[in-house]
Amino acid sequence: MTVSEAPPPAAREDPWQMAREQLRRIGRIIGIGDNMLAVLSECKKVVSVSVPVRMDDGSVRAFEGFRITHNVARGPSKGGLRYHAEVSRRQLKALAMQMTWKCALMNLPFGGAKGGIVCDPKALSPGELERMTRRYTSEIVNLIGPEVDIPAPDIGTNPQVMAWIFDTYSMNKGYSVLGVVTGKPVHLGGSAGRAEAPARGAAYCIREALRKRGTGVEGTTVAIQGFGTVGRNVALFLHEEGAKVIALSDTGGGIFNADGIDVGAAVAHKGEAGALAGLAGTEAITNAELLALECDVLAPCAHEQVITRANAVDV
Repeated sequence: MTVSEAPPPAAREDPWQMAREQLRRIGRIIGIGDNMLAVLSECKKVVSVSVPVRMDDGSVRAFEGFRITHNVARGPSKGGLRYHAEVSRRQLKALAMQMTWKCALMNLPFGGAKGGIVCDPKALSPGELERMTRRYTSEIVNLIGPEVDIPAPDIGTNPQVMAWIFDTYSMNKGYSVLGVVTGKPVHLGGSAGRAEAPARGAAYCIREALRKRGTGVEGTTVAIQGFGTVGRNVALFLHEEGAKVIALSDTGGGIFNADGIDVGAAVAHKGEAGALAGLAGTEAITNAELLALECDVLAPCAHEQVITRANAVDV
């Protein structure tokens, strides 16, 4: 058994098995035929590549990368690129399938895809990250493109990574191909507001859920797990609307203040110190404790499957 096929941690569900079961369950409800379910229950293409990278110390390290296409019946496949130590084939297959659902539900002319590299991007220097990205792009250059498959940022990647992919792909083609990736910097043809868009969508959902309960955002207590692009912006948006953000967390742990955290100060502290820990006026908590806090809104903005059978009762 390779690392990529290792089963999920004991507290987690198998993401591929879970996605297929969700498909079968919903298929029965909306009347999808068995033949179509058979097609949608598998991914069209699963590609694994070796990504050798010259490290800063002169050694060469080979990373494992993937690009997976679930379905292209509605158009070119579309989906994020994830750099994370827990990236696996089964995880990416599930995420690619879910991208197909999302595009179809929004009536967009795209299919679903997902990609990733098994790595810890925080342990790589900017030069190592660039060399890894460019080599990965070269390995999948014939699999991606505006009319074929369009990567985008996901966990561990950002506009700079998308810019490296765009540049490497364009060099291989001999001309600029702006449509090869989304999530690029604005000056390279990216969309203004794209980085904040997932968090803005989450904030819309939270606002609507509160409205249906007969309340509003102002004065609502909120705990947010994850302080990357999504979690940070969800915190900022809700804070601006008057919510009381009582807890935040990153990979190093969480911070708590029952009277509310100054989210702007938390962003500044994270930028200076590299972690939320130690922010003045807060006490330290674990990510597990954050999930079980008494609050009106819990926003898990870190990684999937943080709420499990083991902790659901506490949540």
